[in-house]
Amino acid sequence: MQIISQFAPLPLAQPEKGTAVAMGYFDGIHIGHRAVIEGAVQWAKTHDAAPAVFTFRLPVENKMKGKRLLSTEDKHALIHSLGVEYYLTPDFEAIKALSPEEFVRGIVENCHARALFCGENFTFGAKAAGTPELLRTLCAPLGVEVVVVPMAQFEEKPVSSTRIRTALEGGDIPAANAMLGMPYAIRFAVQHGAGLGHTLGVPTINQLYPQGFQMPRSGIYITRTCINGVWYPSATGLGSRPTVNDDATKVTCETFIPGFSGDLYGTDPVVEFHAYLSHSKKFDTLDQLRDCINDAARRAQEYFA
Repeated sequence: MQIISQFAPLPLAQPEKGTAVAMGYFDGIHIGHRAVIEGAVQWAKTHDAAPAVFTFRLPVENKMKGKRLLSTEDKHALIHSLGVEYYLTPDFEAIKALSPEEFVRGIVENCHARALFCGENFTFGAKAAGTPELLRTLCAPLGVEVVVVPMAQFEEKPVSSTRIRTALEGGDIPAANAMLGMPYAIRFAVQHGAGLGHTLGVPTINQLYPQGFQMPRSGIYITRTCINGVWYPSATGLGSRPTVNDDATKVTCETFIPGFSGDLYGTDPVVEFHAYLSHSKKFDTLDQLRDCINDAARRAQEYFA
């Protein structure tokens, strides 16, 4: 997949064949996003065109689209896995002042677009003035097909990244995973912690959420962790570790992988979240903390047995 970071012509191998372009922010690549992207990929296959995606980049601190559900690298990998060949992702600042007409003309010309795919709630152009209906109107005289994909549904309501964030904030991992169409997962570098887990006989990997990323509810989770292509049942504690830490603002994500031994510092293993077990609590003794970790690990092993 070729990634083009400016609102500029795609380096198409065969421009005369054109493209089918899926358009959207696609922040979580949830089941609704995938329906739009897969629609464009399938159209391209049927019409001998190249499948492409148009999205845009926002600074991490920008709150316009909410907190991030995926890193940029994981977003690229997921979109590539869907069969996309060209990925157009300019900075939002470079396109935000374009009128709807200028935006459509730019997409069609830069991508040699023969078909455009979007969701029912897609907006474009300055001040989000463009709608799917306007997109159809602007594309008709250009001979460009427009396909508006219905919103995916979960529990009889439209799937959205906002709903996924709300589910994560409430610890409702099954709902978040159902809307994502895959387990919610993190892939952050393992960092050095205080070493308490090792002292207690339950060594953990310590990962810190970067600024701007959506965190699930604090508590203890059944997870599974991928190390060198091998998946291990694991238990993850997300929160401020009240038993050993008095600073509630120091939030860590610590995962115990029973049966695994090895140095993971500096690597970035994938940790998938599967079930919320309990809220974080302050234990009276370190023995109680160790027992809680071991119990969560046992339940994780049973869950994946």
